[in-house]
Amino acid sequence: MKANDLTRRSFVGKVSFGSLTAMAANMIPALGAVAIRSDGLQKVSESAEKTWLEAGGKIYGARPDKLGPIGGGEGYSDIVTKGDFKVTSLDSLTDALSRAKSGQVIYLPAETEIDLTTSIYIEGLVLTIPEGVTLAGDRGFKGSKGAFITSDSLKTPVMFRIAGPNARITGLRIQGPNPKRYVEHHTKSFGKEGLGKDYYYKFPVSRCITTEFPGLEIDNCDISAFTQAIMLNKGKEHHIHHNRIHKNQYKGLGYGVCHDEATSLIEFNLFDANRHSLAGTGKPGCSYIARHNVELGISLSHCFDMHGGRDRKDDTTIAGTNIEIYNNTFMSSERAVGIRGEPEDKCIVHHNWILKHTDAKKAVLAEAKTSVYDNLYGEHPVKPE
Repeated sequence: MKANDLTRRSFVGKVSFGSLTAMAANMIPALGAVAIRSDGLQKVSESAEKTWLEAGGKIYGARPDKLGPIGGGEGYSDIVTKGDFKVTSLDSLTDALSRAKSGQVIYLPAETEIDLTTSIYIEGLVLTIPEGVTLAGDRGFKGSKGAFITSDSLKTPVMFRIAGPNARITGLRIQGPNPKRYVEHHTKSFGKEGLGKDYYYKFPVSRCITTEFPGLEIDNCDISAFTQAIMLNKGKEHHIHHNRIHKNQYKGLGYGVCHDEATSLIEFNLFDANRHSLAGTGKPGCSYIARHNVELGISLSHCFDMHGGRDRKDDTTIAGTNIEIYNNTFMSSERAVGIRGEPEDKCIVHHNWILKHTDAKKAVLAEAKTSVYDNLYGEHPVKPE
């Protein structure tokens, strides 16, 4: 089935609200359940407006869980405040990473700031996190912003490489070198009479975290300003949750969380100003579940993505294996979801709140094996036709 073969009846599900009396108390105007302070922490208060609606006994949009606010920070309950190693400098960090064993914690106190720029630029430094080791800051604890790790080198191929299963990165602020879009560079490369892919990649790229091992957990972090922030190349059961992931928006790339031959659970994250907050190459085995995430509104393209065979030029239409997108809140005027082919198993999109679109065809780009049903559309939702 081609995209233009999808009828409104097959593509747009029905919402049966019954009584709307429970809806008004949970409505938001435009910003959501999370207000962002100037220091990047979540502002949590009794008056904070919500990012979800309840109607007909169903929840639509993103609702925080018992661990704390969407995006983590102040109010998050699983904060690490001590460890087997306490580090405050690059030398002590690299020493701890070389000695830490599975089950141990490397802890960076709140006031710690580590600038990797010169070491990455001159030495090609990559911080390697061993199997089962936790690298932790205390973002959100007693007002802490979290330890700060940064690189200003535009060529930051990898800041953190995961070297084994079941590693964790938690409670840190990690800032890369590239928060800009560079739209003119993209146009010069791929526009009319463009100079092509080789010219485009003469400008360096930056990546925050990469892994080829299963079970990576990234939580309660603030990650920004990378070409590709989190690269899940391989491995299953990755868990990316309660993070603020933003300003990863380099045109042509610009990914918050990217999947190759990997599977993940992506939940309770606060996304903003990414080209695609979630993306996948669409190879067989590439899968994700995305739930209870909030898109704050700035986006260079559709928010949640899965490439298809046409993008890979592999003579297939395959767009991943299994994609589940539910109970998310999308405030962007760009499309919420783009599935650029046919999943091997399925893609389901339901119980989301999509504020800037009026129906499924405007909000979701998809082909066969994608089912879109029982979502809410508009800032003041009404029952779909």
